Amino acid sequence: MKTRTARVVVLGVGNLLLKDEGIGVHIAQALQGTPSPADVELEVVDGGTLPDAPLAFEDVDKLIVVDAVQAGGEPGAIYHFHYEDIEPADKVLTSLHQISLLENVWLMDKFSRRPREVVIIGIEPEDMNWGLELSEKVKKRVPQIIKIVMEEIGSEYHGKPEKGE
Repeated sequence: MKTRTARVVVLGVGNLLLKDEGIGVHIAQALQGTPSPADVELEVVDGGTLPDAPLAFEDVDKLIVVDAVQAGGEPGAIYHFHYEDIEPADKVLTSLHQISLLENVWLMDKFSRRPREVVIIGIEPEDMNWGLELSEKVKKRVPQIIKIVMEEIGSEYHGKPEKGE
């Protein structure tokens, strides 16, 4: 049985001008040039504040999104979940002028372009005021965030069979 290369995209999103809001971009920049496992075609993308960044990808097996997520936890808390874990009401399109990341994935699903797996790694921000540096609590979590992303890149893709085999 022949194995195929899985296409994995790591998408870091956020605003670098607002300290911890830019955590996804900081992670994407840190991962640039990272070697991928032999059976993975890896693309690391700095999505910045581009709202429709996920729609730019086709034929992706796994999309790993890294972003700031305000969920009420301690600053620096890391949330690791799948798109399917999110309540359906949070996926509903409310406006074409202010489209969220979740709504983009929902649209990808509607156009049959959604990756087989969408993983979201969210980091609870401490400080979202003007500034280019991450807060100390979030900065200390960067190595752990990178480790989680790398584990996601490598999971499930060893020896993935070709379609139709």
